[in-house]
Amino acid sequence: MTIRRVCVVGGGTMGSGIAHVFAQRGLEAVLVESSSALADKALASIVRNMDRQAAKGTLSAADKEAALKRLSVVTSIEKAAGFSFAVEAVPENLELKKKIFCELEIHAAAGAILATNTSSLSVTEIASAVKDPSRAVGMHFMNPVPVMALVEIIRGLQTSDETHRTVCELAVRLGKTPASARDFPGFVSNRVLMPMLNEAIECLREGVSSREDIDTIMRLGMAHPMGPLQLADYIGLDVCLAIMEVLHQGFGDSKYRPSPLLRQMVRAGRLGVKSGRGFYDYPKK
Repeated sequence: MTIRRVCVVGGGTMGSGIAHVFAQRGLEAVLVESSSALADKALASIVRNMDRQAAKGTLSAADKEAALKRLSVVTSIEKAAGFSFAVEAVPENLELKKKIFCELEIHAAAGAILATNTSSLSVTEIASAVKDPSRAVGMHFMNPVPVMALVEIIRGLQTSDETHRTVCELAVRLGKTPASARDFPGFVSNRVLMPMLNEAIECLREGVSSREDIDTIMRLGMAHPMGPLQLADYIGLDVCLAIMEVLHQGFGDSKYRPSPLLRQMVRAGRLGVKSGRGFYDYPKK
């Protein structure tokens, strides 16, 4: 299958980044948001990020203009009809993602592939919402999408070999490196990453060390670019908690139990960068 027109549902940080990369790499990209205000916000975010690339010399002015001409933002999936590939990047809510998949199936071209950008939910269960789950797959981009090279490709129980191969080829076409995983809670990326962040939070809760020293030890001792507590703030503590709960419920193993401090931080509204305060403070610019 030759993919030329793609649909991205959800214009938040991940969705706008995915649409940005599709358009920049020569595909006609239609980004779907739920309102005109959110659509305008998503488009403005993409333009800002392209301007940033242009300022760094990684995107020419001509390529930026060409990419923006290939990009459109609409307020319903129906307005994006006829796409041969779609990826949803809506919040991590299983029923919402299944609903989006059903609607995508109605408006897709024949033989279209449907992908979910979920970071931890079951691709198999999301795919169960459509008539042909063999054409459904997980395509987990890393944040920030225009910068990060990895795309985790997750095969649901019924994902076909052809679908898997096509999506891996698409990732390469986007300048990304695809790496495959089977459909287990958290896949590989978050099954490994989130327990590490959770354990760092437990170290802080137990008074093993200070937040600064925990982060310094992991940055300098393990050559991580960012300490685990700071990284959790950037991901969003609510997101970290949600993924830990998926792991805990999915495996039924106490080693995935979310730290009580993580739960407490989320209840307090200290979600990290997005709220202005998490383990560290983030003054509004």
